[in-house]
Amino acid sequence: MSDANVTNSRMTRSALGDPASLLSKGILLLGALSAATGVAQAQSAAQPPAGTTVGTADDQSLSWHGITLYGIIDVGVQNQTHGAPISDFYPAGSADIVQKNSNHSVTGVTPNNLSQSRIGLQGNEPIYADWSGVFKLETWFNPQSGELSDGLKSLVQNNGRSAASGTQNTNLDSSVAGQAFQQSFAGFSSKTYGTITFGRQNTTLADGISKYDPNYAAQAFSLIGLSGTTAGGGDTEDRRLDDSLKYTANYGPVHAGALYKFNQSTGAAGSAFQLSLGADYAGLSVDAYYSKIRDAIGASALSAAQVGDLAGLGYSPSNTLAATVSDNTSWAIMGLYDMGTVKFFASYEHIQFANPETPLKAGVNFAAYTFGFVSNTAFPTDKEMEVFWAGIRYTVIPDLDLVGAFYGYHQNSYGIGSTAGCNSSIAGTCSGTTDAYSLLADYRLTKRFDVYAGSMYTGVHDGQANGYAFHTTDITTTTGVRFKF
Repeated sequence: MSDANVTNSRMTRSALGDPASLLSKGILLLGALSAATGVAQAQSAAQPPAGTTVGTADDQSLSWHGITLYGIIDVGVQNQTHGAPISDFYPAGSADIVQKNSNHSVTGVTPNNLSQSRIGLQGNEPIYADWSGVFKLETWFNPQSGELSDGLKSLVQNNGRSAASGTQNTNLDSSVAGQAFQQSFAGFSSKTYGTITFGRQNTTLADGISKYDPNYAAQAFSLIGLSGTTAGGGDTEDRRLDDSLKYTANYGPVHAGALYKFNQSTGAAGSAFQLSLGADYAGLSVDAYYSKIRDAIGASALSAAQVGDLAGLGYSPSNTLAATVSDNTSWAIMGLYDMGTVKFFASYEHIQFANPETPLKAGVNFAAYTFGFVSNTAFPTDKEMEVFWAGIRYTVIPDLDLVGAFYGYHQNSYGIGSTAGCNSSIAGTCSGTTDAYSLLADYRLTKRFDVYAGSMYTGVHDGQANGYAFHTTDITTTTGVRFKF
C-alpha cells in the first residue's frame, strides 16, 4: 500500500485473538472513560479564522492586521502488534496499518496521530465590498524528531532493503516530501461569490475526505486518513497539488468546488482536474466528486538491483526512487447526517487506474527527489479500486467524543496470462481486500488542549496481501495529546 495503499467477511485473526473481541473490550474501555470524565470547555476549530484580533472576548487567536499565526502540536505513545521501526521523517512516524515489512511488535513515540503537527500564517485583507485578498503558508513537522515531515525521505532511507529481509524501518509514499510549505497559496475570497486561490493546496477530493471521515482523517485511527489512496484519487502524491487553481463556494444550502492543476508545459500530460457539488438539508450533507489525474506517480524505495545500477545511470542514492505511473479516474459520493450529539457517516469512492496515455521517462522529479526508474506498464488491464467507509461520532458530554468506524478497500483482478482472474495472494494483481476497524475517544481538557486514546485493526487478504512475508494483520493502539493555537 502507498501512504499506505476494501471488505471481506473473512476476518484474519491476529496473534492477540479475535479482532471483534478486542474491539468489544475497547468499547467497554471507552465507556468507562466517558463515565469517569467531567465537563470542560468546548474545543475551538483546528485553525483560527484569519482577520481576527488578539484578546477579544470571543477569540484568542494570534492575529495582527489581518494576519494570523496558528499551529498544532500532536504527539503520543503507540504500540503496534505487527510493525516496523518508527521513522523520524514519515508524517505519521509509524505505518499505523499492517505493511509488508510489519515483522514484530513496536512501541514508541509517534507524531501526528490525531492531527498533522504544523505551524502557519494565514491572512485576510479587505479589498472592496465583501471581497478580500487571502493567503496561507503552512509548514508540517514531526514533533518527536524535530524534522520536517518527509515521506519520500523515509523511502530513500530504505533503498536496497527488501521487506522480507526484516531490515526496513517504516517507509511509505506521501505528497509530504520535505517541502518548506505544504500549503502555499494566495487568492481572492467573497462570501457572495466564493474563493479562488492559486498555488500548492489540498485538492477538492482531499477536502471531502477530511469532512466526511468520522475520524476527520486522523492518521492513527483512519485507513483513509493514513492512506492517501482515497484523498489522492488513486495515488497519495496527488492529495495536494502544486501549480493548482482552486475554487470553492456556498450558495445557500448548495456547495460547489473545482480544481485544475497546470502541467507547466504544453498538452494534458501531468495535468489534473476535479469537480464537486453538494448540498445541506435538515442535518444531512451530501457531496459528489469527480477527479481525473494524468501521469499520477506512486513512489517506492529502490530494490538492491536498482541501487547497483545507480552509478552507471548517474543518479544519487540519497534522493533517487522508483515510480509507477498511471492515469487515474475516480468518482465518489460522500455523506453525513448530523443529529447534534450524534453524527452518522457513510461514503463510497470508485478509482480506476490505467497505463498513462503519455508515458513518463526516467529522471522526472518531485520536490527534491528524482525517479530514476519508471514503470508505465503496471496495469495490463485497468485496475479498479472500491473504497467504502462508515462510522458514528457521538458527543457523550460537551467535551468528550467517542468514534467508531469501519473502512474497506476492494480491488479487482487486473492481471493477464497465468494470473488473469486470480483471487489469491500469488500476485499483487489478484483481487483482494483490506479491512480496518477503529475506536477513538477524544477528551477536551481546555479550549485548545485535548487528550485522546484509541485502537485500529487492519487486515489484508488475497491480492492485497501479496508480498507480506511476516504478518497480514495489525492492531495499533495509540494515546496522546494535542495542543492547538
